[in-house]
Amino acid sequence: MVQLIDDSQGKTLASASSREFVKKNKGEKKAGEQVGGLIAGRALEKNIRQAVFDRGGYKYHGAVKAIAKGARKAGLKI
Repeated sequence: MVQLIDDSQGKTLASASSREFVKKNKGEKKAGEQVGGLIAGRALEKNIRQAVFDRGGYKYHGAVKAIAKGARKAGLKI
């Protein structure tokens, strides 16, 4: 689950999850890239071009890294 949150208002602007995809994902990294692309698309629809990537304490590898990669590929500046 990935969320775009406006910290100043404490409001979720958009979210995305791997559960939105058909169960044909080939591992965490592939699903992470898809989720990153999906959240970037939703951000760009709302004219959000740049975001801060908060890992929430998770290490920057595997699925977390894939989410960031997918979001960057889709045009979101992190």
